[in-house]
Amino acid sequence: MNPLLAPFDTAPFSNIKNEHFKPAFLQAMEDARAEIDAITDNPEAPTFENTVEALEFSGQQLDRISSIFFNLNSAETNEEIQKIAQEVSPLLSEFSNDITLNEKLFGKIKTVYGQKKNLHLSTEQLTLLDKKYKSFSRNGANLSEGKKKRLRQIDAELSKLKLKFGENVLAENNKYEMHLTEEVDLHGLPEGAKEAAAQLAKSKGKKGWLITLDYPSYIPFMKYAKNRQLRKELSLAFGSKGFHGDDLDNQENVLKIVNLRHERANLLGYKTHAHFVLEERMAETPEKVYSFLNDLLEKAKPAAEREFAQLSAYAKKLDGLEKLEKWDGSYYSEKLKQQLFNLDDELLKPYFKLENVIDGVFKVAEKLFGLQFEEVHDVEKYHEEVKTFRVYDTNKNFISLFYADFHPRKGKRGGAWMTSFKPQYKKDGENVRPHISNVCNFTPSTETRPSLLTFNEVTTLFHEFGHGLHGMLADTTYPSLSGTSVYWDFVELPSQVMENWCYEKEALELFAKHYETGESIPMKLVQKIKESATFQEGMATLRQLSFGLLDMSWHAADPSQIRDVKRYETKAFEGTQLYPDTPETCMSTAFAHIFQGGYSSGYYSYKWAEVLDADAFAYFKETGIFNKEIASKFKEHVLSKGGTEKPMVLYKRFRGKEPQVEALLKRAGLI
Repeated sequence: MNPLLAPFDTAPFSNIKNEHFKPAFLQAMEDARAEIDAITDNPEAPTFENTVEALEFSGQQLDRISSIFFNLNSAETNEEIQKIAQEVSPLLSEFSNDITLNEKLFGKIKTVYGQKKNLHLSTEQLTLLDKKYKSFSRNGANLSEGKKKRLRQIDAELSKLKLKFGENVLAENNKYEMHLTEEVDLHGLPEGAKEAAAQLAKSKGKKGWLITLDYPSYIPFMKYAKNRQLRKELSLAFGSKGFHGDDLDNQENVLKIVNLRHERANLLGYKTHAHFVLEERMAETPEKVYSFLNDLLEKAKPAAEREFAQLSAYAKKLDGLEKLEKWDGSYYSEKLKQQLFNLDDELLKPYFKLENVIDGVFKVAEKLFGLQFEEVHDVEKYHEEVKTFRVYDTNKNFISLFYADFHPRKGKRGGAWMTSFKPQYKKDGENVRPHISNVCNFTPSTETRPSLLTFNEVTTLFHEFGHGLHGMLADTTYPSLSGTSVYWDFVELPSQVMENWCYEKEALELFAKHYETGESIPMKLVQKIKESATFQEGMATLRQLSFGLLDMSWHAADPSQIRDVKRYETKAFEGTQLYPDTPETCMSTAFAHIFQGGYSSGYYSYKWAEVLDADAFAYFKETGIFNKEIASKFKEHVLSKGGTEKPMVLYKRFRGKEPQVEALLKRAGLI
């Protein structure tokens, strides 16, 4: 029996073989089609229950198989899985089109939608009805047959192109390594980074040290390595992923993706892809996004230019450097930061042993939301490094299952993310609890030291855990409105607000203890962390804004005349550029957030959510960062509600008013 087609609660990883996936997908799609047919063939008049609700709970097995498969394709992939992904992605795309372009089904939904004023539906039911109706109208249900056919072609092509884009970036990442055999080339690197590089070389049967483009290897080298030529080599390799004119080149893929997205938006009656996307966001229109980004740019640019001039002067004074290049930024920033604050990641890392930080984030969740985490060993995992926890509330009610996967591996894409293996929903009187996962790429332990995190990695862990809480504390009726199923520019609020606790004395005291002596992090270091939090904040803001503006430039205009990816990108960066351009590099060809992930026309949402999170945390600060009353308001109105209502309505219910951008500018030291 195919384990994916048998009933299961937790994912049966140990029984799943790669050859199970495709047959399971095909069977589950067939079963889901039968469920759809049962809705369309029902002779009774369409009602909310027999149409909208029935559709919502159809295809659940297919959803579970998909979540297991695509999570593995991100966290534990291999060539075989990637090949299956290329085969099933167009089939899934076709399947979802078969639903959204099913005229009989849409007819029934339209009937219910037309009666919504008289149906006495709850707020959540109305949201679901609205969402289902739009999922048809925004995907071509009102189009002519010819246009529907073209839409299907576009969607199938896009799903393949996005996968190919991501595979190329991963292959480029894995292909490059800098093999060093002279210890002098490692001058400046901390012992931990050296040891990790030696361990990596040893694991590949090589002498000396290996530096790769994985963050835990790349970032320390860029930050500490004295050898400028090697920093340049590494920086150019990192910045030129998908930009070598070979079989892993992504320039064609970028142009095809943006043109197909534009054509798709036009087919559906929207001016551009951004107009289409933003209709379902808090920001609503490209004009509003541009005005938001440019307003922040105007406020941050003077600070960024001052900081860049200070950094350039410092590099000149220290090493006689005439011109600061991209591969110099991290190195001199780190040196300047050490001089100004006498603070360095290496000073902090001993206080951030991974296990202690995990324990710390759990304690923060306990103090705020009354959650308890119990590590368990009876849940199957997809890799031995994964840890599993059962989560309970104070009354020992089961809340969620939590998977945590923290270190880089060959089959794991870079970055950090939260995902789920099973959503939360309510059905037949049962509140079905979710299975949530956090996946990161943190510095692994070595033979002589445990995994010690940089402060940046600590905030990343808290960030992803914030997304995790959004999933774990979900309490809605319908799976498609549950947890992180919210407007994209709202989804980063729970994650970004959690990062704030990393800077607070009361929170750090819970977990920041020296891995050898057990002593708590000294208060003077905590003070320095807080003071240095706004170091080069102008430059950091400019960098984020540049990515948001690049995303908008690709998606908020007609791309059909663009021939040269690099030239177009350079123009988009004009107003935000501090460093000289490097002709060998191109951001777009590896910008997976917008060309592979779901951030197209949505990259601005990081900054948008920062406004929300600064404003929300200011509220906590007014009464104490562990104030139970405010925490329960946040849980009740934001974390548990998912996408059941408009985000601004939920936010105002929690905060009592709309968010103010001043809170962000103040926290960032920009005013």
